[in-house]
Amino acid sequence: MVKLFVTDLDGTLLPTGTQVSAKNIEAAQAAVRAGVTVTIATGRMYKAALPVARQLGVDVPIITYNGALIKSVSGKELYTNYLEPRLIRELVDFFREQGWYLQTYSHDELYLAERDDYALGYEQAQQVTGHVVGWEGLKEHTEAVCKLLAITRGTEETEARQAILREHFGEVFSATQSAPQYIEIINPEVSKAAGIRRLAEILQVEPDEVMAIGDGRNDLPMLESVASSVAMGNAVPEVKAVCKYQTGVCEEDGWAEAVYKYVLGERG
Repeated sequence: MVKLFVTDLDGTLLPTGTQVSAKNIEAAQAAVRAGVTVTIATGRMYKAALPVARQLGVDVPIITYNGALIKSVSGKELYTNYLEPRLIRELVDFFREQGWYLQTYSHDELYLAERDDYALGYEQAQQVTGHVVGWEGLKEHTEAVCKLLAITRGTEETEARQAILREHFGEVFSATQSAPQYIEIINPEVSKAAGIRRLAEILQVEPDEVMAIGDGRNDLPMLESVASSVAMGNAVPEVKAVCKYQTGVCEEDGWAEAVYKYVLGERG
């Protein structure tokens, strides 16, 4: 029996932005009525994930910044894992020297070196507004930083930059691809999987009572760590390969289909 159902956001629960479909909201509410805790595990900042959680009508801890911050909808902070300020300053300098785009998050606020096309696209997709502070300004906002985000032109450039970062910095942080154009920079021990383990302990849910659903490469640790997992129809091949179940695509409410079929066991 599933007691904790953990969902990714972008490409899973919703295509982009913050608007969840009526069918997905109805499915979430059906699961809650059946005694299932429906929660979110996302790379998004807490501020960007909160409107989605509120739409679902759940007042439970949500896992944000890929597991670096667990905080309830009502604002109770349960877990944090921040990057070292010294490392942040080194990364900012390195990205500036390379001419690469980088944005930071401090105290759940978004900071930008400049508002270019990358920044504008991110702000529009996430429905958040950043503070433009320049490259030196990024180095001044280093307190309570859960992650940094690099944005590229696509998968090939993302993978090349990940390799360069590993070569230059080693294993002092994790640089994971959460979308073709996104590189999430977090502490090595941070992941959605670790966040789920902590949340399950808080909720006193057994490991075999946890199910997760996702679509992207950064969901892999989460999907591999739980008792059962569901791949979206639009998931990358690596995700489909590790999941026990598969559902429809995000744009066609595949999330709701998964809830009714695999969480609630409605086979008809």
